[in-house]
Amino acid sequence: VRDRLVTPPFVVASVAHFLHALAYYLFLSLPGFLRALGASEVTIGALVGAAAAAAIVGRPPLGRVMDTRGRKVVMLAGGALATAVCASYLLVDRLGPLLVGLRLLHGMAEAMLFASLFAFAADLVPESRRIEGIALFGVSGLIPMALGGLVADWVLRGGDYSRLFVMSAACSGVALVLTAVLRDVPPAEGHLPPRGVMSSVRQADLVPLWIVGLAFATALAGPVTFMKTFVMETGAGSVGGFFAAYGLAAATVRVVGSSLPDRVGPKRVLFPSLVTFMIGLAILAFVRVEGGAAVVLGGLFCGT
Repeated sequence: VRDRLVTPPFVVASVAHFLHALAYYLFLSLPGFLRALGASEVTIGALVGAAAAAAIVGRPPLGRVMDTRGRKVVMLAGGALATAVCASYLLVDRLGPLLVGLRLLHGMAEAMLFASLFAFAADLVPESRRIEGIALFGVSGLIPMALGGLVADWVLRGGDYSRLFVMSAACSGVALVLTAVLRDVPPAEGHLPPRGVMSSVRQADLVPLWIVGLAFATALAGPVTFMKTFVMETGAGSVGGFFAAYGLAAATVRVVGSSLPDRVGPKRVLFPSLVTFMIGLAILAFVRVEGGAAVVLGGLFCGT
């Protein structure tokens, strides 16, 4: 008999993850808001990068807090911060310190939420089905990617970003309430004590993964940061079309093939995945005006 994977806490955590991720992916269209405020491409990249930098810097100490005080306290703090930050974008009417501060806080909230939610999910799923469980939990963050761009395109047809900010704050607020009912999972017997982040950096067999992960994240940052301005300038496709294709393809593969890494080995899945992602980016590189179908096709390959 296989260990049970889907439990009530797993479902609640998945729904909370879905809502927090939807709030986050609604901001795929933020570059359009920044462009309206007069931001250049360089400024847009810097502001998006500021949130990413805050998320990177915040993760190591957050990991220590989660190891010593549990996942829930970080989930609750991150949910409260995300709700407040999303609502605070309503106060932004110019480029300046307020916007920079919100981007930094938004990145910190992202780090708190997604690190704690995935750690909580890893605690919940049985060890014998951990890769499958994490893959399925990830679906609750991929479907919002598919929906976020489409919903943002629909909301912004009237050009009103304030509705987008209110919607994102509402999603995070509901998710915050849901996480309040979750309870931390006690460590299993024989649980190893926490290690510092530098010990992971220095671990020789992890170095290739650091390099591959950094390269993949760098490649993904392009479409995530500039898809909005890309479609504005080329007139090809839409943000919603690309990320809907990306999210739906990724979610489908995870549902259908969630047990594949356990059966054939993660490395045999990793290599063709990276090749497929590269093909998707190459398709985007040759998109021209009226290339809406190519944008969707690129999203399908990248998501797969």
